[in-house]
Amino acid sequence: MIDFAKDTVFKLKQTDNADGEKMVAPLLTEGERVLSTYKEMRDMVVFTDKRVISVNVQKLTGKKKDFTSLPYAKISVFSVETAGMFDIDSELDMWFSGLGHVRFEFTGRSDIAFIGRIIAEHALR
Repeated sequence: MIDFAKDTVFKLKQTDNADGEKMVAPLLTEGERVLSTYKEMRDMVVFTDKRVISVNVQKLTGKKKDFTSLPYAKISVFSVETAGMFDIDSELDMWFSGLGHVRFEFTGRSDIAFIGRIIAEHALR
Protein backbone atom coordinates (compact mmCIF):
# COMPACT_ATOMS: atom_id res chain seq x y z
CA MET A 1 0.00 0.00 0.00
CA ILE A 2 1.16 3.53 -0.69
CA ASP A 3 2.38 5.49 2.31
CA PHE A 4 -0.37 8.07 2.65
CA ALA A 5 1.35 9.53 5.72
CA LYS A 6 3.52 11.64 3.41
CA ASP A 7 2.29 15.18 2.78
CA THR A 8 1.88 14.66 -0.95
CA VAL A 9 1.51 11.30 -2.59
CA PHE A 10 1.95 12.27 -6.22
CA LYS A 11 2.48 15.29 -8.47
CA LEU A 12 0.13 14.32 -11.25
CA LYS A 13 -0.48 15.43 -14.83
CA GLN A 14 -3.58 14.59 -16.77
CA THR A 15 -3.10 11.83 -19.33
CA ASP A 16 -5.20 9.83 -21.78
CA ASN A 17 -7.93 7.73 -20.15
CA ALA A 18 -6.90 4.80 -22.36
CA ASP A 19 -3.68 4.57 -20.30
CA GLY A 20 -5.69 4.35 -17.09
CA GLU A 21 -8.15 1.84 -18.50
CA LYS A 22 -5.32 -0.42 -19.64
CA MET A 23 -3.57 -0.22 -16.26
CA VAL A 24 -6.60 -0.95 -14.05
CA ALA A 25 -8.77 -3.07 -16.39
CA PRO A 26 -8.34 -6.28 -14.34
CA LEU A 27 -9.65 -4.48 -11.22
CA LEU A 28 -12.73 -2.82 -12.68
CA THR A 29 -16.13 -4.15 -11.70
CA GLU A 30 -18.80 -4.85 -14.29
CA GLY A 31 -19.97 -1.55 -15.73
CA GLU A 32 -17.35 0.53 -13.89
CA ARG A 33 -16.06 3.35 -16.06
CA VAL A 34 -12.80 5.34 -16.01
CA LEU A 35 -13.63 9.05 -15.85
CA SER A 36 -10.21 10.70 -15.56
CA THR A 37 -6.55 9.60 -15.44
CA TYR A 38 -3.47 11.32 -14.03
CA LYS A 39 0.14 10.19 -14.16
CA GLU A 40 3.44 10.98 -12.45
CA MET A 41 6.46 9.27 -14.01
CA ARG A 42 5.40 5.62 -13.69
CA ASP A 43 2.73 5.97 -11.00
CA MET A 44 -0.89 6.73 -11.81
CA VAL A 45 -4.20 7.76 -10.24
CA VAL A 46 -7.40 6.71 -11.97
CA PHE A 47 -10.80 8.18 -11.09
CA THR A 48 -13.67 5.85 -11.95
CA ASP A 49 -17.38 6.28 -11.34
CA LYS A 50 -17.02 4.23 -8.11
CA ARG A 51 -13.58 4.93 -6.64
CA VAL A 52 -10.08 6.33 -6.92
CA ILE A 53 -7.46 3.72 -7.86
CA SER A 54 -3.89 4.65 -7.00
CA VAL A 55 -1.24 2.66 -8.89
CA ASN A 56 2.28 2.54 -7.46
CA VAL A 57 4.69 0.97 -9.97
CA GLN A 58 7.51 -0.74 -8.08
CA LYS A 59 10.99 -2.09 -8.82
CA LEU A 60 13.14 -1.23 -11.84
CA THR A 61 11.25 -3.39 -14.31
CA GLY A 62 7.87 -1.94 -13.37
CA LYS A 63 6.24 -5.36 -13.45
CA LYS A 64 5.34 -5.22 -9.76
CA LYS A 65 2.48 -2.83 -9.04
CA ASP A 66 0.55 -1.87 -5.93
CA PHE A 67 -3.11 -0.98 -6.53
CA THR A 68 -4.90 0.92 -3.76
CA SER A 69 -8.67 1.25 -4.09
CA LEU A 70 -10.20 4.28 -2.39
CA PRO A 71 -14.02 4.03 -2.61
CA TYR A 72 -15.95 7.29 -2.80
CA ALA A 73 -18.45 5.83 -0.31
CA LYS A 74 -15.76 5.99 2.42
CA ILE A 75 -14.95 9.69 1.91
CA SER A 76 -16.13 11.70 4.90
CA VAL A 77 -14.64 15.08 3.85
CA PHE A 78 -12.81 16.34 0.77
CA SER A 79 -11.21 19.58 -0.32
CA VAL A 80 -9.92 20.91 -3.64
CA GLU A 81 -7.45 23.77 -3.91
CA THR A 82 -7.08 25.47 -7.27
CA ALA A 83 -3.81 26.68 -8.75
CA GLY A 84 -2.87 30.31 -8.23
CA MET A 85 -0.72 32.87 -9.98
CA PHE A 86 2.55 31.85 -8.32
CA ASP A 87 1.53 28.42 -7.04
CA ILE A 88 0.69 26.54 -10.23
CA ASP A 89 -0.14 23.27 -8.47
CA SER A 90 -3.63 22.29 -7.37
CA GLU A 91 -4.40 19.84 -4.59
CA LEU A 92 -7.03 17.30 -3.65
CA ASP A 93 -7.38 16.30 0.00
CA MET A 94 -9.68 13.46 1.03
CA TRP A 95 -10.40 11.99 4.45
CA PHE A 96 -11.49 8.36 4.44
CA SER A 97 -13.12 6.57 7.34
CA GLY A 98 -10.74 3.84 8.47
CA LEU A 99 -7.76 5.24 6.53
CA GLY A 100 -7.38 8.91 7.31
CA HIS A 101 -6.02 11.69 5.12
CA VAL A 102 -4.95 11.27 1.49
CA ARG A 103 -3.51 14.10 -0.62
CA PHE A 104 -2.85 14.22 -4.34
CA GLU A 105 -1.07 17.18 -5.93
CA PHE A 106 -1.69 18.04 -9.56
CA THR A 107 0.61 20.00 -11.85
CA GLY A 108 0.03 21.74 -15.13
CA ARG A 109 -3.43 22.43 -16.37
CA SER A 110 -5.31 19.71 -14.52
CA ASP A 111 -9.01 20.46 -14.14
CA ILE A 112 -9.30 20.23 -10.36
CA ALA A 113 -12.91 21.45 -10.48
CA PHE A 114 -13.80 18.42 -12.65
CA ILE A 115 -12.15 16.13 -10.09
CA GLY A 116 -14.13 17.82 -7.32
CA ARG A 117 -17.36 17.26 -9.26
CA ILE A 118 -16.53 13.58 -9.78
CA ILE A 119 -16.05 13.11 -6.05
CA ALA A 120 -19.11 15.17 -5.11
CA GLU A 121 -21.37 13.30 -7.54
CA HIS A 122 -20.30 9.91 -6.19
CA ALA A 123 -19.45 10.53 -2.52
CA LEU A 124 -22.59 12.52 -1.75
CA ARG A 125 -25.07 9.87 -2.92
